[in-house]
Amino acid sequence: MKVRCFDHIDLRVRNRAEAQKFYAQILPALDLPHNQSGERWGAFDTGNPEPTEFFGFTEDPQHQPNGTRIAFWAETRAQVDRVAEVVRVAGGLNLEGPELCVDYTPGYYAFFFEDPSGNKLEVCCRARGIVAE
Repeated sequence: MKVRCFDHIDLRVRNRAEAQKFYAQILPALDLPHNQSGERWGAFDTGNPEPTEFFGFTEDPQHQPNGTRIAFWAETRAQVDRVAEVVRVAGGLNLEGPELCVDYTPGYYAFFFEDPSGNKLEVCCRARGIVAE
């Protein structure tokens, strides 16, 4: 039986050093505390010695952000609130929420932000599964 659905995220950023500083502050709050970054790319994982999911980023000075959004799952609204505060302190951009998103699924509580390269991210907690219309 599959324990997880995703292996990793491989994100492009315009400035690796800037991204490293930002993500080193927020990824531990998202349960990815183990810094596995090398000289060419950044990576944070759970610290589990077995293969585990990780969040990685690579510098591309020509990177142009788009409408793609990466959403991190939170177990509780309080966790969304805690991560939102970490993102504020870390210098996240275009902050929205945390808020109840009534136009999404019932009970959808989220915080939206962008990293220094303009990549769109979110931390959310859902009371129910998704409902397609």
